[in-house]
Amino acid sequence: MTEARPLSSGRIDAVTDLPLGFPAPRAWALCLAFALLLLLCFAAAVTVLFFRGVGVFGNNIPVAWGFPIVNYIWFLGIGHAGTLISALLLLTGVTQRNALNRFAETMTLFAVVCAGLYPILHLGRPWLFYWTAPYPNTMGIWPQFKSPLSWDFFAVLTYLVASAAFWYVGAIPDFARLRDRAGGRLGQVCYGLAALGWRGSMRHWRRWEQAYRLCAGLAVSMVFIITAAYSLLLGGGPISGWNSSIFPPYFLCGAVFSGFAVVAVIMAVLRRAFRLDDILTDAHSDLIGKLLLAVGLMTAYGYLADIFNALYSGERSELATLRDRLSGAYAWSFWGAVSCNFVPLQLLWLRRVRRNSLLLAAIGASVAAGMWMERYMLIVTGLYRDHLVSSWGTFQASLWDWMLFAGMIGVFLAPFLLFVRLLPIVSGFELKKASEEARHAR
Repeated sequence: MTEARPLSSGRIDAVTDLPLGFPAPRAWALCLAFALLLLLCFAAAVTVLFFRGVGVFGNNIPVAWGFPIVNYIWFLGIGHAGTLISALLLLTGVTQRNALNRFAETMTLFAVVCAGLYPILHLGRPWLFYWTAPYPNTMGIWPQFKSPLSWDFFAVLTYLVASAAFWYVGAIPDFARLRDRAGGRLGQVCYGLAALGWRGSMRHWRRWEQAYRLCAGLAVSMVFIITAAYSLLLGGGPISGWNSSIFPPYFLCGAVFSGFAVVAVIMAVLRRAFRLDDILTDAHSDLIGKLLLAVGLMTAYGYLADIFNALYSGERSELATLRDRLSGAYAWSFWGAVSCNFVPLQLLWLRRVRRNSLLLAAIGASVAAGMWMERYMLIVTGLYRDHLVSSWGTFQASLWDWMLFAGMIGVFLAPFLLFVRLLPIVSGFELKKASEEARHAR
């Protein structure tokens, strides 16, 4: 592992004080305008959905699960990587996490929110979504715990709470710093409330470290539990192409793979936008590149194991589903996933490619697109050819499916841009600690 380079205290202060003196207001405003335009797409799609019902989606029989479940799994997978990489690197003591953890954890929060909106919106009567929660009611009616909707409720809510707690506990010292350096009264009050009375005493630091590591342990366990939960939504059924015991580890690798890819894209954008070459260094790009390559190869093994299971089973329906994926109406999604996920990935064997943030971001964008096509392939090819020929049918996403998907990207981007503008994008106090340790080591 590349040794951390010591940074001057003034440089770290300049980075952590970015919200107080933002360097690129025009570029940020243009990006926010684009995100708000996507939010208008979201508002339009949701309005049409409320007035006309879920029939505006392309879902039909037999493809009763269409874009809502595809995008739900995709966003939830992206959300896993941010918290996982930060928590694992914290628990293993890798100093490179200090420049990555804050924006990676923030990415997790907004991706999980986007994922959680999909089960709510496709309910038909989304204003009654709280019926899926086990709350006391006068009629004594409890949720159907065998229902995937109840699984979605517990999975998303539990993971969101764990990730939010991990993010917030880690940011408390930086909130205190912004409180002490804010010039206006409003900033002092807002940052002061978020800092929870932090004064930097030894007792505060000891309690903070205990809480932070506890939250990290919970976050790591949540990644494994939640991924297994929503993979079993598919693997527990009789649908051809789904009922495989490899789905929990397969989905875990795929989720982390897509999440690491988005982290690579965000890292490259922030590095270029704010000139953070001395904070987000080539060593960080190299670390993300190695992780992306490792998890990508595990995901490729899952593809091969899935094909092997179908061939080894000898079941006619499994073999028919495999043929459909390789050469059927939706073969584009399978071969698109293979091409986008694993062809550019092989460049990461080269050290100079891993250390080039722009090339790494391009590979990450390709992987994110490829993982979306994989989710599409898994859902649609498993459903559009049922066991009975009379149940066969095709799936075509509607305009409102695409509008809602584009709008959901706006739901992700808009609050993330506000985070970039109002909060430190890196952990200043952890950078100082790592820099001091590197200085003393020399």
